[in-house]
Amino acid sequence: MSECPHVAELPRPEPAPLSDTCPECRAAGTHYVQLRLCLVCGYVGCCDSSPMRHSTAHHKHTGHPVMRTMEPGENWRWCFVDNLLV
Repeated sequence: MSECPHVAELPRPEPAPLSDTCPECRAAGTHYVQLRLCLVCGYVGCCDSSPMRHSTAHHKHTGHPVMRTMEPGENWRWCFVDNLLV
C-alpha cells in the first residue's frame, strides 16, 4: 500500500463510526454487502459492491477523500481522489 497526500491530512485518532450500519440502506430497506468508514467524519456507508454505493456517494457529496473497511479481519484504506490503496 502507498501513501497519498490525503492520509497526512486525516484527523488523529480516526473518528468513531457514527452508526453500526449504513443508515441510507436501513432507511431505504436495502441490504449492503460490506461497510466502509469515512476517515474524515465517521460516516458509515455501504461499499461499491452494494446496490446503492453510499460510501462513494458520500465522497462525491462531501469530497472526503479516504475511507477504510469496517470488515473484521481486514485492514485497508482507499483514497477516492487518488484511486489508491493507502
